[in-house]
Amino acid sequence: MFKTFKFYPRHLVISIIRFYQKTLSFDHGPLKSVYPHGFCRFNPSCSEYSVQAIEKYGIFKGGIKSCWRIIRCNPFNKGGNDPLI
Repeated sequence: MFKTFKFYPRHLVISIIRFYQKTLSFDHGPLKSVYPHGFCRFNPSCSEYSVQAIEKYGIFKGGIKSCWRIIRCNPFNKGGNDPLI
């Protein structure tokens, strides 16, 4: 019983990111038809990287990794394959 309360915030944040992916994301949602080859310069996309980081490391450390990834997503970075370590 107490185990589910421990992971509830993590699942809440992940469900918010998944909602974003299904509605507003250019890589995952209905707007994908605008950019058929993808919009994000990284593989996996920043939102998918965030989900993986939060699942593996939790909200705090995974959130920091996600923020660092989003900061690096700019026109001066060439992007490429950047899996979660």
